[in-house]
Amino acid sequence: MNSIGTAQIGDGYVTLVVFLIAALLFALVPLGLARLWAWRFAPPKPGPVKNGLYECGLESHGDAWRPFKSSYYLYAIVFLVFDVEIVFLLPFAVAFGGLPLGAVLAMMLFLLLVVEGLVWAWSKGVLRWA
Repeated sequence: MNSIGTAQIGDGYVTLVVFLIAALLFALVPLGLARLWAWRFAPPKPGPVKNGLYECGLESHGDAWRPFKSSYYLYAIVFLVFDVEIVFLLPFAVAFGGLPLGAVLAMMLFLLLVVEGLVWAWSKGVLRWA
């Protein structure tokens, strides 16, 4: 009997199980070593100084709960979305002369969706800074 073609159905899963175990060990061993290192060389020493608030080299004064406009975050997210979408236009612009009609139509659809998103953001007032 020759051994070519006599593979069992479960043989492919052995490799999968080995990779699964290796992946788990790859994640858990450094975490365990870090925990052991922290336990041995950095025992917890709670106190008023260690538990105090500290930021940017200055002690905190006053209340940390200051009102902050969430519209700034929304403005930044819209900027990032459109910035990333516009990056997809660079390959299209570079290869514009040699593209088939289907690629040009797909890019025109993409541009239509980008412009539609921009019009939507504008109509909702997301682009107003103040």
